[in-house]
Amino acid sequence: MSSKVQIAETNDVFEAAADETILAAATRAGVSLPHECTFGGCGTCRVKLREGKVRYEEFPMALSEADEQAGFALACQAHALSDLIIEPTAGKLTFPPTVTVSAKVTEIRSLTQDITHLTLRLPDDAPLAYRPGQYMNIVLPDGSTRSFSMASAALPDNQVDFHIRHVQGGYFTGETLPRLTSADTLLVQIPLGTFCYRADDWRPMILAATGTGIAPLKAILESLLDDDDCPPVSLYWGMRTQADLYLTHLVESWRDRLYDFHFIPVLSRADDTWTGRRGYVQDAIVQDYDDLSEHAFYLCGAPRMIDAAKHMFTERGAQLDYFYSDSFTFQHSAAVAI
Repeated sequence: MSSKVQIAETNDVFEAAADETILAAATRAGVSLPHECTFGGCGTCRVKLREGKVRYEEFPMALSEADEQAGFALACQAHALSDLIIEPTAGKLTFPPTVTVSAKVTEIRSLTQDITHLTLRLPDDAPLAYRPGQYMNIVLPDGSTRSFSMASAALPDNQVDFHIRHVQGGYFTGETLPRLTSADTLLVQIPLGTFCYRADDWRPMILAATGTGIAPLKAILESLLDDDDCPPVSLYWGMRTQADLYLTHLVESWRDRLYDFHFIPVLSRADDTWTGRRGYVQDAIVQDYDDLSEHAFYLCGAPRMIDAAKHMFTERGAQLDYFYSDSFTFQHSAAVAI
């Protein structure tokens, strides 16, 4: 038995068999839905269920219980239990096409003891276009990929840069990255992802990052510098120690260039010399806000932070329609490491 699936924005309709996912059925019917990992790890294929119900063979990693209760589903894992009307959460945004090119290494330097700044230059005949917040894949010789978010809104000379944390036992960060030189090239797929600023929301923004999750948030905020339409911005950045806060001076320089900007670093393992906030970013946010019903949220980092934040923020009135996140959920299984 099959179910009819309709996309709310486009009115495209296709049939989904009981034994196939919504994404598989859409692909078979030639209907495009945003997606990337296809196994429930990235959340790119998240849709809002306007009508109908779905089931899962196994509950996906990138969908929280709060998401499900609010009517969201992951198209790559969900099976229709009835006729559906769905709305992709990417909305009406369009994203630049992905290209696969050979990129030249132009700079490698240390940001902290375990974080490297990598800059690549794309060929001149591959004009670079991406939405700040998106990421790229580095294609390894065996065909597997490693994914890293662009860390700047724009760089000269067709360049992109990344903040890469060393992953214990990681093939790319442990073996390839330390050996790279400015004479090397990397095969990359760029751009990817749907994590980006949503101007149509125009709500006060709360951005929360853990670790190098600050990179795509940095790119997003750089795109809003000196923008008269920029909403109020609060940026919370969770790190372990003060030595890990490698972007503090740059972020502080944005105070007069972003509207009503607040920067709150939060340390989980601070020593006695630290006079700032301690603990975890999600806790700091709920300490600062009793009512979150009017905000939009951009979250990037550890899955436990994102899951906890969604639960805690919705208890204070936050609406899941205005949550945008980029999670480390499938860092090992799909080789994603922002």
